[in-house]
Amino acid sequence: MKTALQLLRSLVFITVMYLGMAVIALAYFPLTLIDRAWAFRTIHIYTHFVRWAARVIVGLRSEIRGTPPEGEVIIASKHQSFFDIILIVSAVPRPKFIMKKELIHTPFVGYYARAIGCIPVDRGKRGAAVKQMVADVKAGQANPGQLIIFPQGTRVAAGAHKPYKIGTGALYRETGQTVIPAATNVGVFWKRHGLMRWPGLAVVEFLPAVEGGLPVDAFMARLEDSIETASNRLMAEAGFRIEADLGDD
Repeated sequence: MKTALQLLRSLVFITVMYLGMAVIALAYFPLTLIDRAWAFRTIHIYTHFVRWAARVIVGLRSEIRGTPPEGEVIIASKHQSFFDIILIVSAVPRPKFIMKKELIHTPFVGYYARAIGCIPVDRGKRGAAVKQMVADVKAGQANPGQLIIFPQGTRVAAGAHKPYKIGTGALYRETGQTVIPAATNVGVFWKRHGLMRWPGLAVVEFLPAVEGGLPVDAFMARLEDSIETASNRLMAEAGFRIEADLGDD
């Protein structure tokens, strides 16, 4: 009975989340045509709305730890579900993404992604995609902001292991930008697949910066250790047991 009620709440929340996306995106659309800054304001309004709705409807509270970056940096984040995107975007002033090319054609998401300077990547072309990504990021540096990238390339279930892709290292080497690792436990409460949203405290934590100048291999090792160690700590804090809970996803 308790699980059924939580599922009902989850369905209500999901409906509210997508209706809210449509209403907010359409309401502020005319202003984004006048001033690009309104695109950032609109997505901040929406992400704070989703955080509020998650807390009120399904009991999923959220918290940002560490210091959200404000300058021209790369944020390399653990990615477990849509909710970590919501939290990061709500916390930084000018977010932009390395994102799947096909998302550019998604209603509302595609328009606002282009407006804030997101960089579409064809993940199927591997080496060519990395080269194009680096070139696009360099070209996009004229529009300062916090570039968000997911080093594992996709959503990864809480407790699961997936290797880190070299694209993040290529960006680090070629741009010379500081990288801010980010850890999360959101997958404990909001899995990468499925409708259920569980109550609890979802956290995104910004970790100490990795300055430019490291060899790529050393950078990748440090990045993975930093993100995985902190994410495991956050998941343990949420009561997640990796060995026991992996089969639930």
